[in-house]
Amino acid sequence: MSGPFLRASGSGSEDPAGDYPPLPEALVVPVYDNHTHLDSALERDGEEAAAPLDYREQLDRASSVGVRGVVQVGTDLETSRWSARIASHEPRVLAAVAIHPNEVPELLAAGRLDEHMAGIAELAARPRVRAIGETGLDFFRTPDEAGRRAQLRSFEQHIALAKEQNLALQIHDRDAHTQVVQTLRRVGAPERTVFHCFSGNREFAKLVADSGWYLSFAGTVTFKNAEPLRQALEVIPRSRILIETDAPYLTPVPFRGRPNSAYLIPHTLRAMAAHLGTDPSMLAAQISSNTELVYGHWDDEPVDPPTGPFAPHP
Repeated sequence: MSGPFLRASGSGSEDPAGDYPPLPEALVVPVYDNHTHLDSALERDGEEAAAPLDYREQLDRASSVGVRGVVQVGTDLETSRWSARIASHEPRVLAAVAIHPNEVPELLAAGRLDEHMAGIAELAARPRVRAIGETGLDFFRTPDEAGRRAQLRSFEQHIALAKEQNLALQIHDRDAHTQVVQTLRRVGAPERTVFHCFSGNREFAKLVADSGWYLSFAGTVTFKNAEPLRQALEVIPRSRILIETDAPYLTPVPFRGRPNSAYLIPHTLRAMAAHLGTDPSMLAAQISSNTELVYGHWDDEPVDPPTGPFAPHP
């Protein structure tokens, strides 16, 4: 994903909920949102469309409807630092850190890519950072060959870092299916590789699953025009399925077009279960197990204690 990234401070409009949808019915069996951006705000027509909810409010809402934890994903050095810091204090959050492919060409042209990658490498060694991502290739927003070569270089650096630190890899793949797979096979994919916001058809889904990689489905799977995604869901083992929001984007039906947040995962989960003809609780249990296999348990490592009884939240 790409877009503006703003630290959620809780300040802003009188109604911080803005255009956010109401709470859905809670899940009986909880799941995880394995890709979200708690620090982001939407823009429409160049203006901020809704006051971003404070990340604690987002997590509280998610907890209340059966979303037991999230993976907070960085897209540049600044947001990756924020992600790692929040994960160090908040038991419901694990972090993923990376330079988004669409950020790479400009950093390389400025001679700062290696510096920023060194910062990502430092963050990757922190205890509650469990993934490198989102990284990959985006040939939709980067049509020129020089930019694509820069993305490829960065992608390979991120893959190497994930393997070095034994972390999961979260892949951003837009209009680059063939090149992403070729790269993973050429340099060797990390043991736990996730295609974030999977966007392929049933043939590509089968290739990904047969390679031992995971497919993470976002609210797009609920869209009326997303029949190829639903067909992809049908042909893969349920042991390869993850779920995400990619919030604040890709809000599931029936709230498409409004800001997304981790607490809306139940809409996507129930739509997936209905399409597969299975019980939502059964699917939720499988996805929770898959998620823990990829990222570990959220309580494997303790969070940092507050410095005092009245210490401010990060």
